[in-house]
Amino acid sequence: MEETVRWLTPEEQHAWRSFVRLQERLRGRLSRLLQTESNVSVADFAVLVELTDAPDGRQRFLDLSRALEWEKSRISHHISRMVTRGLVVREECPEDGRGAFVVMTDAGRAMIEAAAPRHVEAVRALFLDHVTPAELRVLAQISERVVEKLDEDAS
Repeated sequence: MEETVRWLTPEEQHAWRSFVRLQERLRGRLSRLLQTESNVSVADFAVLVELTDAPDGRQRFLDLSRALEWEKSRISHHISRMVTRGLVVREECPEDGRGAFVVMTDAGRAMIEAAAPRHVEAVRALFLDHVTPAELRVLAQISERVVEKLDEDAS
């Protein structure tokens, strides 16, 4: 049985490509700024932000992997590199011999606290300063709706 492809209309294609280009450019620019100004990679920053939002700066490996949408091997290798640099530690889960936690260290907290103000300034300069409050609300609504649908489809 052959499926009919629902090709993008010119308007849809333009919107999609513009959206992808926006993400790529922002990610690239923010990545370079974080690295040069704070000596932190975008991946380290993402992990540390997730841990900052977690109680006691600790989160299960699996939950962290899901939150970041990273494969098991990627999270494992990246956390190992962060452990080597003293930004996080691994802790075994006493209730579950197979589970483990990633826990932010004082050095990790100091790194995110130093990088966060620069990151916020960059987000404002590169993005927020160029959209209106109404556009920002629409973007938030669209983003939340699409993420909600993605989360539904994942389960």
